[in-house]
Amino acid sequence: MTTYNYKPGLGNAASYQVSGIPYVTGGLDLSAGDVSLDFPSVTSWIVVSVGDSNTCNVGFSLLGVQNENYLKITGTTVSPKMEIKATQLHLSGTSADVSVMAGLTSFLKKISTILPSHLLALTGLVLLTLT
Repeated sequence: MTTYNYKPGLGNAASYQVSGIPYVTGGLDLSAGDVSLDFPSVTSWIVVSVGDSNTCNVGFSLLGVQNENYLKITGTTVSPKMEIKATQLHLSGTSADVSVMAGLTSFLKKISTILPSHLLALTGLVLLTLT
């Protein structure tokens, strides 16, 4: 007889099917400079909204945002619900009214040292191990 011992984690589908722990921040002013958000745990999904007529560039690494590897949101628009495992979000642009809402998972983050940090920055990947 086989015994399965499922645990919450990155590869466990049930960890993403439950409701996320809410994370919301608003009033982010990108006209004053780039903004980086460091989520307290791994996200299950992310939504970004722009409340004025300006632009918000959404990326998953600072280098990605600086090198045009981003999702551009323009004028009073809400992004699609992005079902993404992420620990950081980097925003740039001219908007003075950006809000971010995310569903967080219950597992903690810890950056892996499998790849050198400069490769992680180039690819925009964040590798995770559970703590």
